[in-house]
Amino acid sequence: MDPTPGSRLPLLVLVGPTAVGKSAAAVELALRVGGEIVCADSRTVYRGMDVGTAKPTPSMRARVPHHLLDVADPQEVFTVWDFQRLAREAIAAIRGRGRVPLLVGGTGLYVRAVVDGLVIPQVPPDWTTRRMWEEEERQQPGVLYRRLAELDPEAARRIPPQNLRRVIRALEVVVRTGQRFSELARREGGEEAVQVGLTVDRNVLYGRIRRRIHEQLQAGLVDEVRALLSRGLDPSLPALQGLGYKELVPYVLGQVSLPEAVRVLERNTRRYAKRQWTWFRADPRIRWVDVDELPPEAVAERVLGVARACGLPLGLS
Repeated sequence: MDPTPGSRLPLLVLVGPTAVGKSAAAVELALRVGGEIVCADSRTVYRGMDVGTAKPTPSMRARVPHHLLDVADPQEVFTVWDFQRLAREAIAAIRGRGRVPLLVGGTGLYVRAVVDGLVIPQVPPDWTTRRMWEEEERQQPGVLYRRLAELDPEAARRIPPQNLRRVIRALEVVVRTGQRFSELARREGGEEAVQVGLTVDRNVLYGRIRRRIHEQLQAGLVDEVRALLSRGLDPSLPALQGLGYKELVPYVLGQVSLPEAVRVLERNTRRYAKRQWTWFRADPRIRWVDVDELPPEAVAERVLGVARACGLPLGLS
C-alpha cells in the first residue's frame, strides 16, 4: 500500500474468543497491510498486569506498534468512554501516518463503542451504591434484574440476568442520569469497518485455554497477583475482577488451594469464551475464519483474503 497520509484508511477489526490466537495473527496481519494495532481489551489497559491478561509480548510489540496497552493504573476505574476516546485518537494518529488501523480484541463492548460510535454516558462508578446493590442481590436474588426490566426493558432484554456487573452498570446509568442505558445503542460518528472473527472447534479452544493457564502459572501469574495485593489494591477493584486475578486472589490470601483456584479459573475462562462467542455471533457483520491448527501467518492470510473480498484495498506494505 502507498496511501496518502491523512486519508481515511479502512478500519480492519479482528475479534474472537480468548485464546483463539488473535494477538499473534494480528501481528502477522499488520505486517502484511502496513498496519498498527489498537488493543480492544478491558484488562490489558492496566499497567503491571501482563501475565494474567495475556498481554502481547515485548517481541510482538517490537515488530508492530500496539496502542492502548498500559494506559491506566490498576487503582483507576477505566471506562468504556475512556477507551472510546483513546481508541479514536489512536486510530486518527495511525491514519495520519498513512498506516492501516487494526482494532483487535475480545471485549465486545469496546469494539462496538468504536465501530458503531456508541454514545457513552460519562457516569463514573459509585462504589458505595454498588456494594449496597450487591448486598441486596445476595439477600434477594434477581431483584436487580427485575428492577432494570422495569426501568429499562430494552437493556434488560440485551443483558443476561446472570451478568450482575452489567445489570448494576445499567441501573447506575439510569439512576444517575435519568436516561436509559439502552440509549447506548444510539450511534454517533461510527466507522466503516470490515470485521473478521476468529473461531475454532470448541474442544480445541478449551485445550488452548488449559495450556495458556498452565503457561501463565509458569510465567509467574501467582507472583503478579501477590505483587498487586502487596500494593494495597482492593480485590474488588475492576482491574482485579478480571480472569486470572479474581480466581487467584483467594489462593494468595490463603483461602483456597492452588488446584482449586486453577480449576475455577479454567471453568470461568471457558464460560467467558462462550459469552464472547455469543456476543460476536449476534453481529451479522462479522465474517468468520476458522483458524484450525494453522500458524499465525496462515491465519493472517485467511483474514487478508476476507478483507480483500470485502473490497478493502489491502496488500503487502
